[in-house]
Amino acid sequence: MNLTLTNAMKKKPILYVKDGCPWCEEALSFFSQHGVPLDIRDVRGNKKLMEELIEVSEQSKVPTFAYDDFIVADFSINEFLDELDQVPEVRLELGIGEDED
Repeated sequence: MNLTLTNAMKKKPILYVKDGCPWCEEALSFFSQHGVPLDIRDVRGNKKLMEELIEVSEQSKVPTFAYDDFIVADFSINEFLDELDQVPEVRLELGIGEDED
């Protein structure tokens, strides 16, 4: 069976957001443009998800991206891409090419 790298992702990356957050909207747009499927978790007013966010990232700010051990908390798109550059295997799994910044 031949799977593409994008389909081989173990699970969907999680994006923690808060409704109305402009940085979250920017992140959602970015991931949508790059075809990255997401498990979107809105922490606003959800104590359980907020506790999960804090457990995963040791902070409570959004957007926060979690994919296995690759965690980027409270980021702008440029900050996310800078972090992603440090782990090319995750970049490949997500299907975000270096020329797509």
